[in-house]
Amino acid sequence: MISVAPPTTGRPPVACWIMRTPPLPPAPVRLTPEQLAARAVGDRPVEVARPITISSYDPGWPQRYAYHAGRIRAALGDRALVVEHVGSTAVPGLAAKDRLDIDLIVADPADEDAYVPDLEAAGYALKTREPHWYEHRCLWTPDHDVNLHVFGPDCDEYLRHVIFRDWLREHPDDRDLYASAKHRAAAEHSMSMAGYVAAKGDVVLAILRRAGLT
Repeated sequence: MISVAPPTTGRPPVACWIMRTPPLPPAPVRLTPEQLAARAVGDRPVEVARPITISSYDPGWPQRYAYHAGRIRAALGDRALVVEHVGSTAVPGLAAKDRLDIDLIVADPADEDAYVPDLEAAGYALKTREPHWYEHRCLWTPDHDVNLHVFGPDCDEYLRHVIFRDWLREHPDDRDLYASAKHRAAAEHSMSMAGYVAAKGDVVLAILRRAGLT
């Protein structure tokens, strides 16, 4: 059993920070064009408009996260139960797309009126709605240099994000293995985010297993 440490938000522990190990996610499956279109909101393109590129680690990524975390907390106040830097840009030394992944925990992601208008006023536009998958919503900055993922309390996927990030921070061999998988996936699926995500899925599952998920 892995203990998931409370996120470093500067806030006291709240009920959504559950100290538990979530289950493994399902095996990766490439989304169909119909599935991609069904989750798109507004003018979001169904697929990428330019090739996926993997950049060397940028030591400025933590500072960029701190800037956006401050904007998100200022927009939502106590409605932002957790704001956490996740994904590859949160792992020192790991190559990544030059785009931050930030997880935001709110009381009810389906209640968009409770948080989306204030986030949009702060510069984050709703682009993805996936009620079937943990009520996930995703908002983008105008330049799409941030993916702001919204989940509810005690969400398995959020816990997986934190465990995966922390494991890679502490295990450079798996960090480098994941980097290689990302480079291969980007080379093979440069114009398909769905293909890119699916292509590195087996490596993600293997690392999560080593991190203790079953």
